[in-house]
Amino acid sequence: CVLKLGQKLNEGKTKQIFELVDEPGHVLVQSKDQITAGNAVRKDQMEGKAAIANRTTSCVFKLLQEAGIKTAFVRQQSETAFVAAHCEMIPIEWVCRRVATGSFLKRNPGVKEGYRFSPLKMEMFFKDDANNDPQWSEEQLLETKFSLAGLNIGRCEVDIMNRSTVAIFEVLERAWATQNCTLVDMKIEFGVNVRTKEIVLADVIDNDSWRLWPAGDRSQQKDKQVYRDLKEVTPEAMQMVKKNFEWVSERVKLLLEPKACGRVVVLMGSTSDLAHCEKIRKACGSYGIHCVLRVTSAHKGPDETLRIKAEYEGDGVPTVFVAVAGRSNGLGPVMSGNTAYPVINCPPITPDWGAQDIWSSLRMPSGLGCSTVFSPDAAAQFAAQIFGLSDHLVWSKLRASMLNTWLSLKQADKKLQACSL
Repeated sequence: CVLKLGQKLNEGKTKQIFELVDEPGHVLVQSKDQITAGNAVRKDQMEGKAAIANRTTSCVFKLLQEAGIKTAFVRQQSETAFVAAHCEMIPIEWVCRRVATGSFLKRNPGVKEGYRFSPLKMEMFFKDDANNDPQWSEEQLLETKFSLAGLNIGRCEVDIMNRSTVAIFEVLERAWATQNCTLVDMKIEFGVNVRTKEIVLADVIDNDSWRLWPAGDRSQQKDKQVYRDLKEVTPEAMQMVKKNFEWVSERVKLLLEPKACGRVVVLMGSTSDLAHCEKIRKACGSYGIHCVLRVTSAHKGPDETLRIKAEYEGDGVPTVFVAVAGRSNGLGPVMSGNTAYPVINCPPITPDWGAQDIWSSLRMPSGLGCSTVFSPDAAAQFAAQIFGLSDHLVWSKLRASMLNTWLSLKQADKKLQACSL
């Protein structure tokens, strides 16, 4: 479908932004076939770059959005454009580094290339082409007292952007690791959504935004640094740069594919525990984990319990068992003693005998390693953490959920302070 474009709101070195007449609150971000370096001191046409950049940024935003991170991205519209929420941009580039290289080494003489930052190193640069984007401190940002789309950028907002940048980096770092690529560093920008007044990840994240070293080897770098480093720009050199950009845009699609598909099998002692088990299934769904419910009693039908166990051990799908049994929990311990897969006890506690019943899930004979979690949500979360070790998509959802919990506390505190002033 052809979109009706309104006025051009902005034009940068690599993209144009148009108002959308039929979609109030949305804009079209149109990429250009231009590549630049050193604040456009060097600039060249690169045929096909708009499509490559648009493909890359759309995939990256989809990955982040599916994880649960708030972004301005709405949908990919065409080969070379995507639709985004209209934002007023905060004129800061947030840079996040895992490995010391590039300008960091110049600014910090004595630090060797390859130094690893744990925790990540955060820096910010004020977007000011005339002064070559100077590095800023948090104090400078706070003292500037920016106000965008009616939101004052104060302590709370700076903390939100700081925290979000770290989470976004970690999600993308984890995703690229599945392709044996080291995400070395990255720059991102935030905007204030004009309609919701929320701070969201905006602008683009493409091959101009990061350094990417396959197998952690700088000599194989695939990002825009290759173009920055060219002694002279020849057609052959530009072909090589384009090949690298294409390589990244093909690989980035693979980041959306799950690596390993695990499942949770919930075993309940009787259907009276169904409501409790449905909560576990629902919570598993929020992490994208398939969840199966079965009824079996280790006290009344141990042979059947072990047969069900064998069924799920026999098909090669990574499985976490969750045992839901009230009163005396025989189910979890019997499963745990007979399978090498993880077993989580999640007993439905009743007010009358709960304090006594719980010991059947806690006091185990030697050789049993089942854990015990009371809340159905927490049981699903624990299973997700087990799968997250080998599945970056599940891990991303956990990481984003941690960020969002932190953000909602931060915003609740800000609101409460505003009320009590």
